[in-house]
Amino acid sequence: MPSREPAMKRRVVVTGVGVVTPIGVGVRTFWENALAGVSGVTALTAFEDLPLEGYRSRVVARVPDFDPGPPPPALPAERLDRYARFALVAAREALADAGVAIEREDPYRVGVVIGAGMGGMMIGEEEFTRLYRTQRPGRVHPNFIPMITLNSASGAVAIAFGAKGPNLTTSTACSSSAHAIGQGLGLIRAGYADVVLAGGADASITPLSFAGFCALRALSTMFNDTPERASRPFDRARDGFVMGEGAGVLVLESLPHAVRRRARIYAEVAGYAATSEAHHMVMPKGDGVEMTRTMAFALRDAGVAAPRVDYINAHATATPVGDPVEAAAIRHLFKRRADRIAVNATKSMIGHTLGAAGAIAGIVCALTLRSGLVHPTINYDDPDPACALGGISTKVQERRVRVALLNAFGFGSNNASVVFSAPPGPAPRARGR
Repeated sequence: MPSREPAMKRRVVVTGVGVVTPIGVGVRTFWENALAGVSGVTALTAFEDLPLEGYRSRVVARVPDFDPGPPPPALPAERLDRYARFALVAAREALADAGVAIEREDPYRVGVVIGAGMGGMMIGEEEFTRLYRTQRPGRVHPNFIPMITLNSASGAVAIAFGAKGPNLTTSTACSSSAHAIGQGLGLIRAGYADVVLAGGADASITPLSFAGFCALRALSTMFNDTPERASRPFDRARDGFVMGEGAGVLVLESLPHAVRRRARIYAEVAGYAATSEAHHMVMPKGDGVEMTRTMAFALRDAGVAAPRVDYINAHATATPVGDPVEAAAIRHLFKRRADRIAVNATKSMIGHTLGAAGAIAGIVCALTLRSGLVHPTINYDDPDPACALGGISTKVQERRVRVALLNAFGFGSNNASVVFSAPPGPAPRARGR
């Protein structure tokens, strides 16, 4: 269906946000804990009868005591993997926060784009194990296939809330939900939707998946006895990422649609870029040039000059290789100003939530633009000169933030950057907690 506004006026804004994270389910709790520098990293508990000592890394960032609430009638809980339930809870909060009632909208102009790096790994591993233990193929869960597919979360969100517009899934590992935000932006710009629920979810702290990341030697192993210290982006003692889980969903709208509804606007999604380094499946190109280009392309799409960027939510997974490359890319692009830009790493508190990471970071960008507060990066005790940036702080920073940049870089040699800017109107003033 064609857009009701000319292309040049199709600006896109964020009007609602919802999260499920290891430091809080719900935006209010999450943001309070993020500003307080709370760690959601804990010790790994045993996977059934598998010996815990068999895992090199024994720290994780789980969502504690998750209660998804009553499921929608068409989606009984037993037909949804944990990651899809995360997505539903985040989407429900985002819609309520935005004040969007899809039943009062043209449902064909409401889209869903959800990113997932791993998908329904819990049901996948459970059924795989059960099949080989019992040797009974006829007893496989009847909903195994629709539960394990990567589009099960986006499908569940659309079914639960009646969104009949484009329904898409992006799967690009760690950058999946940053691309989902970018794809949602594109759908509204192109006139295919007025509203898009864009985000991501993952819940892959499972025996096989966790063992696979251990085998890849991507995870932290030096802080098994002090889990809260394990996720330490940009710090000299970092030794790998902490595997997390969660979900984040943003309600994106065309600006005219949001204005007609008199919606509260968190931020404008001003630009987006996606590139492939075409280099290596798991290692970034060491000079940072490709990441630099991605950020530059996103800024060009937004029509924003690099000196206008006030804040960067870094990809910053705390791997020995990745963090210095991202820091080098920031220095390539922003040059002398690199040390004056506020930079933080949300993963220092919630670990690496894989396909949800970009969406949660996007929500942090929106909250930062709205509040003027930059949450701390915890465990930044001994800055590594190879990736130190002057704008990283272990304390809350009060800043006048007008332009924020989100970075997300994924396995498969792919990069994404999203530019958020303050909504039309007066700049938000920094305020205390």
